[in-house]
Amino acid sequence: RIREQEQIAAANTLGVSEVIFLRHPDQGLEDTPEFRKEIVRLIRMYRPETVVTADLGRRRIWHRDHRITSQVTLDAIFPYARDFLSYPDLMEEGLQPHKVKEVLLWGAEEPNYRTDITKTFDTKIAALLCHRSQISSIPRTGWEQRLRERHRMLAEGEDYELAEAFFRVEILW
Repeated sequence: RIREQEQIAAANTLGVSEVIFLRHPDQGLEDTPEFRKEIVRLIRMYRPETVVTADLGRRRIWHRDHRITSQVTLDAIFPYARDFLSYPDLMEEGLQPHKVKEVLLWGAEEPNYRTDITKTFDTKIAALLCHRSQISSIPRTGWEQRLRERHRMLAEGEDYELAEAFFRVEILW
């Protein structure tokens, strides 16, 4: 469970106190009602106002597990998590429907929302470095500087140095 250890280390770096692992096999995710129900269960349990997931844009190739997870998450948010007709057995467990207010899609091709990460950029780098098994093949020479430059470009026109960018979707219904 190297990946889980790395994720816990990254979460600790970020000050996250709880990490939930669904333990699906790497490169084995499918868009199934069971997977969707797991996400609906978590949304109804934690009742977030904002959910962050990957943008499904088509200009670049994403890892299949990321694409599937994002699509299942978006479907879980709307309509399944908020719809009392979906997964009535969860209501029997005390998990009432919940309406997420917004979704932030990371890796967006056309971001419409930016947030200042100038003060937290070094923490972001430290958290990313916890994922040793995932970044070991990336040449380290200049990596941090390239990432810093990317976030500097995302902040162009703003009154801060570094930005994280998303496509923000408000859920109005």
